[in-house]
Amino acid sequence: MKHPPVIETARLILRPFTTGDSAFVQENAGSEEIYRNTLGMPHPYTEANAVEWISTHAAKFYLGQGIELAVTLKSGELMGVVGISVSKNHNRGELGYWFGKPYWNKGYCSEAAAALVEYAFSEMGLHKITSRHFLHNPASGRVLEKIGFTKEGILRDEYMKDGNYISASVFGLLKADHPG
Repeated sequence: MKHPPVIETARLILRPFTTGDSAFVQENAGSEEIYRNTLGMPHPYTEANAVEWISTHAAKFYLGQGIELAVTLKSGELMGVVGISVSKNHNRGELGYWFGKPYWNKGYCSEAAAALVEYAFSEMGLHKITSRHFLHNPASGRVLEKIGFTKEGILRDEYMKDGNYISASVFGLLKADHPG
């Protein structure tokens, strides 16, 4: 049986989550800044939410439904998460990520996302990877552009969150266009 990978980059290690990571996940996923820029996260976010979320990762990977990896510095310091949900019927994945606020604007997200995209194309055999970000979070779009994604459009009032409609940009990257 194939195990979730450990991926190393110049500065980072992407590894499977452990239950010991739940306090970090709870603290950071529970922050207002992370909540504002993500969809589907409960708020407030409890440690029980974190433990439950982490417990879904192995089955998701083994069933070919996707991958979620903890992103750490080489020292082991946990910073965030990068993941890809897979649509087997379309041989496509959707990239998502979030990092604790102290790690923003340092290039860590781009480095981690690029490494996972490379893995998804080379090891998971995906044809295309997409990603979406809320328009009020342009930094997320810059991450995608930096790693070679192309903006494919805007979905106006696509989501409702806290009683408000939110528009999103859609980005995509074909394996054929990926330099890796």
